[in-house]
Amino acid sequence: MSLPDAFHEIAGRVNNWGRWGADDERGTLNLITDAVVREAAAEVRTGRRVPLALPLEQDGVQTGMIPGRVNPLHTMVQINQELFGPGTVACSDDAVTMGLQAATHWDALTHVSHSGRLYNGRPADSVTAHGGAGFGGIDKAGPVVSRGVLLDVARARGVERLDGGHAVTPEDLEAAEEFAGVRVRAGDIVLVRTGQVRVLLAGDRQGYGFPSPGLSVRTPEWFHARDVAAVANDTLTFEIFPPEIEDLWLGVHALDLVEMGMLQGQNWNLEELSTACGETGRHTFLLSAMPEPFTGATGTPVAPVAVL
Repeated sequence: MSLPDAFHEIAGRVNNWGRWGADDERGTLNLITDAVVREAAAEVRTGRRVPLALPLEQDGVQTGMIPGRVNPLHTMVQINQELFGPGTVACSDDAVTMGLQAATHWDALTHVSHSGRLYNGRPADSVTAHGGAGFGGIDKAGPVVSRGVLLDVARARGVERLDGGHAVTPEDLEAAEEFAGVRVRAGDIVLVRTGQVRVLLAGDRQGYGFPSPGLSVRTPEWFHARDVAAVANDTLTFEIFPPEIEDLWLGVHALDLVEMGMLQGQNWNLEELSTACGETGRHTFLLSAMPEPFTGATGTPVAPVAVL
């Protein structure tokens, strides 16, 4: 089954292949220049730090729908062991087994492919069982620090949480800009709040699943027009699920990652940030969201921090 014509039409309008050179592996992160970071640092007014990651725990967000994407399994490999003999300093060590996209994470540009291609036209078979991503792995992203912008779509619509069938549109994003009194600019990292993670924090993991609110297939053009560097939200699927166009599964993933080369994040906890932005009246901040640099990985856990 081939992708529908509507997908290819949007893809042609947002495609960034070759924009930063034929060998580029970072995509829209190239928009985060030194000047952008200097301006982002000026967003810090109080020094208040807001963590945006969910806990890494065995009773995590994954439902078993995706094979191998297991919640973190934490084990102790040694406990108070005196490695250098009796009476010496004792050590305790841990190990974790988990899917790299299991909790709060970034998707690398190689996380999805379509029509046999990855970002910048590279062949999809460059991702191998032994080496992982030979091109565009998460280790190529580098530091991810820029101005963050919270687009609180839920509260802009006067609700705490969008319903499961809500596709976040460009019109929603612009309404959230107006609500925040801000305009997204080149090099920004946009965080889209749907309020969906509230269900998870209340202990309802089934309710956090499907159907899920998320980004519409129309949003990549909006992000492309604004030269956004990366996008993250507070849902399990990132995009509306089930899809708004019949049989176009993960169409937003393919447009963002493959066509634009734009990093995208899922399962971010934006609740405390939403409260903090409401209290300060400011929805912009310095955002630090460095990917864990697993060589060849197609995604990675991240512990982002917003500094207001």
